[in-house]
Amino acid sequence: MKRPFAITVVSWLFIAVGVVATVVHTHTSLNSFHREDVLIVALELVAVVVGVFMLRGESWARWVAVTWMAFHVVVGYLNGPQQVLVHAIIFSGITFLLFRADARAWFASKPAMGS
Repeated sequence: MKRPFAITVVSWLFIAVGVVATVVHTHTSLNSFHREDVLIVALELVAVVVGVFMLRGESWARWVAVTWMAFHVVVGYLNGPQQVLVHAIIFSGITFLLFRADARAWFASKPAMGS
């Protein structure tokens, strides 16, 4: 089965956002590094990992991607109504695309790990 175009786009967006955020955050924190910067960079790298594994058809990666976006909705809530609104809209769109019928069928067509 051919990978749905929406999965390709969402996966590459996760990869791009993860790489750019990691580079920017690492560059800006070089002069004033804090312990929480390690966690932030790790979370940014999660986006890259799930993007790669969604391209490979791993269903667990789409669940992690949705969880990653839900986390950003919560962080957006802590930063104000505009951020929560923007992240909620992005979360809704990504969730819709990752769980449409064609996406579910494509992820289900991949053999489970260990099989």
